Amino acid sequence: MAGGLTRAVATFGYVGLAPVAPGTVASAVAVPLAYALHWAGGFPLLLVATLVAIAAGLWASAREIVGRVDKDPAEIVIDEVAGQWIALWPLSFGLWWMGMPPHVFPWPGWVGAFVLFRLFDILKPGPVGWADRRGGATGLMLDDLIAGALAALCVAAAAAIAHGWLM
Repeated sequence: MAGGLTRAVATFGYVGLAPVAPGTVASAVAVPLAYALHWAGGFPLLLVATLVAIAAGLWASAREIVGRVDKDPAEIVIDEVAGQWIALWPLSFGLWWMGMPPHVFPWPGWVGAFVLFRLFDILKPGPVGWADRRGGATGLMLDDLIAGALAALCVAAAAAIAHGWLM
C-alpha cells in the first residue's frame, strides 16, 4: 500500500472506510457533492471535476493495489465517485444548457441516476463485467465509468420520455 495521499484519494477522503457498503456510501456522498459542483459552476465544473477524479483515481488506485492480492479492494471508492458523477452528467448538462437557475433540483432524476448507477455497478452487465475482469487500476476504474455511462444513457432516455421528446 502506498502513502497517505494515495490512500486519501483512493478512498475519497476516507469515505471508503465506511464499515458497510463503502461503494454505495461513496456514491451517496457523490450525489450531493455533484449537485454542489453543479450549483457552483454548472455542467462544466462537474465535467472537469469528473475528469480530475478519473485521473486521480487511476494514479492513486494503481499505487494502492501494488502488492495486494485483492486488486479491487472495497475501500477504493474513487471509481464509484467518478462513475456516479458520469451518471449525473445528463441532468447537470440539461439544467445548465437550458439556463435553469442552479437551485433547481429535479430530484427524481438525481435519485434515478443514483439507483441506476448502483444497479449497473453491482450487477455488472455486459461491458461493465468485461471491464471489471481486466484487472489492475484500469479495470478497477473502467467498470464504474462504464456503469456510469450506461446509467447516464438511461437517465437521458428517461428524461426524453418524461419531457415528451421521444413520443
